[in-house]
Amino acid sequence: MTVVDTGRTNVPDQAPQAGPATSPRPAAEAPAARVTIAAIAQEAGVSVATVSKVLNGHSQVSDSTREKVEALLESHNYLRRRSRPTHTVGLIDLVINELDSPWSVELVRGVEEYAAQHRTGVVVTAVHRRPADTLRWLDNLAQRGSDGVILAVTELAQAQRRQVQALNAPLVVVDPVGNPDPSIPSVGATNWHGGLTATQHLLELGHRRIGLLAGPEDVLSARARLDGYRAALEGAGIPVDPRLMRPGDFHHGTGLTGMSELLALPDPPTAVFACSDLQALGAYEALRHAGLQVGRDVSIVGFDDLPTSSWSSPPLTTVRQPLSQMAAMAARIVLQGVDTVLPGGMRRLELATELVVRASTGPLRD
Repeated sequence: MTVVDTGRTNVPDQAPQAGPATSPRPAAEAPAARVTIAAIAQEAGVSVATVSKVLNGHSQVSDSTREKVEALLESHNYLRRRSRPTHTVGLIDLVINELDSPWSVELVRGVEEYAAQHRTGVVVTAVHRRPADTLRWLDNLAQRGSDGVILAVTELAQAQRRQVQALNAPLVVVDPVGNPDPSIPSVGATNWHGGLTATQHLLELGHRRIGLLAGPEDVLSARARLDGYRAALEGAGIPVDPRLMRPGDFHHGTGLTGMSELLALPDPPTAVFACSDLQALGAYEALRHAGLQVGRDVSIVGFDDLPTSSWSSPPLTTVRQPLSQMAAMAARIVLQGVDTVLPGGMRRLELATELVVRASTGPLRD
């Protein structure tokens, strides 16, 4: 969408009224003229085209220039054209980090199924955590004018989020990183409760040395799962032992490495809570390399309940995270409006997690 602003305010002519003559209205009472993008451009020392690009969310503007223009727009109370178009194009954008993970597949499935029911197409973009790919997507988004955007990425700079919002398209974040922006609707899961129930399950089986394969420290869901793990141990009167905790990134490799390190301890854990199913399956591999049996020698609990969890050998006990439902809810918010779906000013929705017990966990052996 191109914003065109002539800087002129149209005031309808008024017919003269009968009555005593009055002096002209003082200039101070006249309505203030609306600042033009030309004036903003002159004050910022940039072209009108550059200001227009900032207003329309295009990426071919440096961060410093964008921040300068945004600051001037705000200081002059520039009135952006925020109303949505009266027509829709029948497209929503889903932006994810990569396509080659079961986690991403579940998100795509949830958005696509809901969108198909409402005769809406889905544009899926994988940005691979590369800034260049993100900028390319922003340019394409500005050109096609989608009806809304669903972000399921670990990194998107604040300036880039402002670019998306400048396009007047509804924006929803799935499983946000860090502390969610209260102005942007987000959909997640009860990650703290999931971490709590996973650890409590292992405690109920008699395990006391319970390891943790953690997720990324900067990801809100990973921190919440860690906090749930801590809360369960503390509730059982068991001190949290940092030696039983290993960092990770939700992927198979860190599960394999972390589990191998835990097994090398003088007193290794008898059970492990992995903050993702992929990490849990990495732990499976480490146990096989060590000649140990999952569920008999070491109990493993994962998180997500991806389809591969029930196919693994043995089937994985895990916390079911409703990924496809989370994505479908995000699509619903985009298409129906946040105030319709989340009344009462809500901007954050968490769907319930559920422990699914399978054969990868068993009682502590004497």
